[in-house]
Amino acid sequence: MNFTELLDLASEKLGGAVLFANDDFFAPKENLLKASTPVWREGEYTDRGKWMDGWESRRRRTPGFDWCIIRLGLPGIVRGVTVDTSYFRGNYPEHCSLEGATFEGLPAVEELTDESVQWIPLLPQVPLAGDSQNHFPIQYDERITHLRFKIYPDGGVARLRVYGIVSPDWDRLKRSGGHIDLAAAENGALVVSCSDMFFGHRHNLIMPGRAANMSDGWETKRRRGPGHDWAVIKLARPGLIRSLEVDTSHFKGNFPESCSLETYNAIDAQEDLSALSVQWTSLLPRTKLQAHTRHYFDRELRDTGVASHIRFNIFPDGGVSRLRVYGKLVE
Repeated sequence: MNFTELLDLASEKLGGAVLFANDDFFAPKENLLKASTPVWREGEYTDRGKWMDGWESRRRRTPGFDWCIIRLGLPGIVRGVTVDTSYFRGNYPEHCSLEGATFEGLPAVEELTDESVQWIPLLPQVPLAGDSQNHFPIQYDERITHLRFKIYPDGGVARLRVYGIVSPDWDRLKRSGGHIDLAAAENGALVVSCSDMFFGHRHNLIMPGRAANMSDGWETKRRRGPGHDWAVIKLARPGLIRSLEVDTSHFKGNFPESCSLETYNAIDAQEDLSALSVQWTSLLPRTKLQAHTRHYFDRELRDTGVASHIRFNIFPDGGVSRLRVYGKLVE
């Protein structure tokens, strides 16, 4: 899987935040993790200069570099980053680098900026192209909670995407009794494939919280032929599924007519679970849905045993805001 298909661990939708920047004179550091695509506003200026949709420092007149510290929304193993310099043409940094660190709890900025912090090199100093998507794979297999992003010597970056595998605190989850949302991104689940996501990305299905609006869900294009749409989710850990929530909030004229859910246990298997040839087992038979509604299912579920993956089917197409799959962890 290409690393850009993984979750953006730094996304503001997951709680990611730029906690500190040594300089953001022209454009604020908070822009760096915005979920939206960068935009250009022709002719718009602030009292400090041209309005830019990104993080931009002033022109450096002394040796050194500019930098910021990022708290990942979800701790995890970083597999790659995209440094997006969209619309930064004569003012993008020549190079960048990335370092990581792992902290317990929520350290204050003073602790993060202390010289005693042992930052681990994740990406060496590499050249950047202006007005471009700069993709860099990362080879480091330990859990990271915070990043230090450096730009050389100064300039602007529109967005930073940090793709990786979520690594939750399993000891804490087990102390809660082991009953969790097995399909939650924050617990390490991943939507590995889907039939279509023309209007809304498949990862939206497992994001934390309620959807903000229709664009914050998973939505397919209008199906004009036979068949139905589907999404395959790798659960956070294998488990016994006890209840479901299918949330169609905000989808009023484009919600699916019905849905079903199937399970598969691939703990020791190597099958391509995106293939329709996998022998899925029915957990929830095809069931009608309503517009703009949170649907709950428990007694309707069949006992399918331990599941490591699920396939969520919608008939024939449409949009779903969130899918919750509650169950008990199995060692």
